[in-house]
Amino acid sequence: MTPEEYIQLKAFARIDGALLFLLWTGSFALYVKGMDYPMLGMLSMLLLLISPFYAAKRLRKFRDQAREGVITFARGYAYIVLAFFYSGLLFALAQYAYFTYMDHGFLLEKFTEIANTPESIQMGLKDMMMQGLNEMKAMRPIDFSVNVLTIIIVAGFAVGLPIAALMQRKELKIDN
Repeated sequence: MTPEEYIQLKAFARIDGALLFLLWTGSFALYVKGMDYPMLGMLSMLLLLISPFYAAKRLRKFRDQAREGVITFARGYAYIVLAFFYSGLLFALAQYAYFTYMDHGFLLEKFTEIANTPESIQMGLKDMMMQGLNEMKAMRPIDFSVNVLTIIIVAGFAVGLPIAALMQRKELKIDN
């Protein structure tokens, strides 16, 4: 890969990382609102689940438009990993801002309410949930952000393999 091709790869990955960030931010906003409206929570999970498919679609667009229909596995994999990395950085910053300035304990309060429901108590989950909640209460916003960033980077490495394998194309097929 030439330096110009690497610059092109990073530029497109940054743009698609920003688009993934918007998708995940919408998903997170729906998740928070879904604490009061369960249908929004389900929509949030749907947005999260479609993000690898969206990343694959963006890689295909990069391959077909910027790379003239040809991309190797390694280049496709690097593209997905970089897109997830860039989106992870933005999303971690958004998470930090949310937990520092906007949450004020809202999510922990909602999780505590869930732990105290009769269903949680009957299933024997209350003690386990309360232990997890106590650990969450001890975390700072930066801790949440770093955890989110780590999860997104690892997810990029994991989902990048099948996406790059499916989207690779060694040569352009020309029909006569």
